[in-house]
Amino acid sequence: MARLSGTAVFDPAGDQIGRVRDVVVGLRIGRRPTVHGMVVEVQPRRRVFLPITRIRRIEAGSVVFTGRLNMRRFEQRATETLVIGEMLDLTVRCEGQPMTVYDVAMEDVKPSTWEITKVALHRRRRRETRIVSWEEVSGFDTLQKDQGAAGLIAAFESLRAADMASALHELPSKRRVEIARALNDVRLADVLEELPPDDQIGILGTLEPERAADVLEEMGPDDAADLLHDLPEEQASRLLALMEPGEAAPVRRLLTYPESSAGGVMTSEPVILPPTSTVAEALAHIRQQDLTPAVAAQVYVTRPPTETPTGTYLGVSHFQRLLREPPSTMLGGVLDPSIDPIRPDFTLREVTYYLANYNLVAAPVVDELGRLVGAVTVDDVLDHMLPEDWRERADDREEWRERADDRDE
Repeated sequence: MARLSGTAVFDPAGDQIGRVRDVVVGLRIGRRPTVHGMVVEVQPRRRVFLPITRIRRIEAGSVVFTGRLNMRRFEQRATETLVIGEMLDLTVRCEGQPMTVYDVAMEDVKPSTWEITKVALHRRRRRETRIVSWEEVSGFDTLQKDQGAAGLIAAFESLRAADMASALHELPSKRRVEIARALNDVRLADVLEELPPDDQIGILGTLEPERAADVLEEMGPDDAADLLHDLPEEQASRLLALMEPGEAAPVRRLLTYPESSAGGVMTSEPVILPPTSTVAEALAHIRQQDLTPAVAAQVYVTRPPTETPTGTYLGVSHFQRLLREPPSTMLGGVLDPSIDPIRPDFTLREVTYYLANYNLVAAPVVDELGRLVGAVTVDDVLDHMLPEDWRERADDREEWRERADDRDE
């Protein structure tokens, strides 16, 4: 069942409508758990319930259902358990020995009825693995202080950071903290950038200050500054002091700007090169995997130094123009003269009009001395113009429709 995480879900017409995020079961004393259905994530980040009775077939890489999908947001009931979110990594007992759950298996015992029949276990130290029947295991109904996270992280390994953030947000706070602590700094930083502010603050507050500072260093300076803005001033100052000076410097600069200004939402690490760099060098820079599409869409050209705040800003080269030029061409000869930079004190409304007017996905931000101090990307603007709880809100377009509650039928 852990392998179902991220599996595409298709409707009867063959159109993909979402992906499996978890499996819902009901634990029963002395009997095998029954499978109620699957939690399916549809866009935009809306988790709905797909009853097991509606599933036509489960194949490698796909789940196909019949009928209609109820678009109400999934709400876990007190009698329900999430397989991936809550059962993986539990410490249970088999033949009197403590072992850890890393997967469970379900079987269709009769038409439209599925039960958990097997459990995959391993010993943490020896990594000895066993697959046993459900009846041979005890301890699934025990509340555990430290459940661990290896199995769940393995199930979520292929998820994008935004999808993993969505999965973490839906977990109980105890599990959310356990998973966050088990992630490496880079992965946790990527996930934190996609979480709502309350979740960010909650997770960061459970980490040791030194670890929290390390994670902030791995975040983009603009995202780290946004998070520090939301923390109490004393805690933010302490974390900044623990960060490496070179990593903390751009964050400190961003914190000096109002949150609702171009300076407050810009990234201080766009792609910047001198005018003597070639088109080939520029293309090599924007190929970097860790760059977002909006940041990689253009190269900013300045006099040295090329770290913000830079030397004199000269102009911007768009990647489409770079693709049309000979690789040996110098960037100084392929600048777009029609794009004027914006100032750090531009309001978000002014930045939005600017991007829309010039059909841009990013804009250079230049200070009063003519130095490039950063770039505002369209995703930065959207993050700050949408409601604060936009990551958590359901898509309300479906709520006016009259739909039967499949789970109560």
